Amino acid sequence: MRTSDQLTTTQRERPLQPPDLRPTITHQPFSCGPRRYSTSVTSPASSARPGRQRSVTRSGIVLRRWKTPRGDLIVSLLTPQGKLKAIARGGLRGKHASPLNLFHHVELQVYSRPGDDLAVIQQASLEGALSRLALPERHPYAHLLAELAELLFQEGETDEYGPQAFDLFAGGLRGVAGHADPEWVTLVISYKLLALAGFPPRTRVCVRCGAPDPQHPDPFGGELLCGRCSHQRALSPSTLDFLRNVVRRSVRQNMDSPVPPGERRALWQGLERFVGVQVGKVRSWPQLYTQP
Repeated sequence: MRTSDQLTTTQRERPLQPPDLRPTITHQPFSCGPRRYSTSVTSPASSARPGRQRSVTRSGIVLRRWKTPRGDLIVSLLTPQGKLKAIARGGLRGKHASPLNLFHHVELQVYSRPGDDLAVIQQASLEGALSRLALPERHPYAHLLAELAELLFQEGETDEYGPQAFDLFAGGLRGVAGHADPEWVTLVISYKLLALAGFPPRTRVCVRCGAPDPQHPDPFGGELLCGRCSHQRALSPSTLDFLRNVVRRSVRQNMDSPVPPGERRALWQGLERFVGVQVGKVRSWPQLYTQP
């Protein structure tokens, strides 16, 4: 099941509020300070003959950034048109690297030529930033959402769900930055992102034998097992209710019915196992909870 439940972003600076969970799609940047700055990058490739390259403007959120041995800066962004990877030739050193920091909402002018693996950044402008994501009690949750988005969405995807993925992820970051319970925001948005990408955990029948109404955790796959197929204790009613209905319910409905903090460990463990089996390795787990 795919949903378009999103948190919206805003163009002007204002106090961060608990996330607005209405399904409004705006594609506007984060709330940020009054400064707007940009940096231009001159590349030798910019002198290529007309018709051999294509220049486009993309607005997106930085998921990941790393430097090459030559000092170039590569960034991965989630945009309404899908995921984009681009390179800043020569590296944007010092203050010029600021627009391309993690979780920043930026507007890039990039060009690409046939056969190029990466688009080349010509200009980078900061559209918005959420400073509270740097707080130690919030940063790990933002980092997890960015890792999930990096794994779930492929480069160049331009299908109808691109805008929904972008808005859901952007809203998740706003929620992590401003909501009183960033852990619950992260759990809700994580399961919503999985469903939007086509990876909803199976919770209605036992994943081994197909028996209805499973209530026990699958220690290997992160889904649910019946009592005959599992030797583990059944999950709490609130945990089961969340797992069975998180995809069907809106983000707001999920946020209004949080699982008690003392019962969330099973959700984290199930999420880690499911993502590890179905999607790939995520390095953020040790920062979120301690394994038994």
